Amino acid sequence: MKNKTLVFGASLNPVRYSNMAINKLVNNGEKVVAFGLKSGEVAGVKIDTELKKYTDIETVSLYMNPKRQADFYDYIVSLKPDRVIFNPGTENPEFYQILRKNSIETEEACTLVLLSTNQYKAHKGEETV
Repeated sequence: MKNKTLVFGASLNPVRYSNMAINKLVNNGEKVVAFGLKSGEVAGVKIDTELKKYTDIETVSLYMNPKRQADFYDYIVSLKPDRVIFNPGTENPEFYQILRKNSIETEEACTLVLLSTNQYKAHKGEETV
């Protein structure tokens, strides 16, 4: 069963939005894994620096600029997530097309806002309270 969020482009810096997203996801009871350039831990979540073959990724919350994303297209598609959230600054029409061709939903949104407004799970038709 897919039930995890992969924060892709995670940072150890507490003022970075990816770091804030990990904290907020954990505080909201979401299962979280993370990939970043520097290993470490945020809110009890280990930031991996090696690409792992996860089988249970529901959502990829992307925090990597479009120029750097191309190196990871195949990897993200291979995870077969239900959706990829393109947070502000990560918008990438080329990648949208690739994901959609692979039946992966794309969403231009802010993970932090979705969580704050109880809309994070709404894409699956789940109730938002």
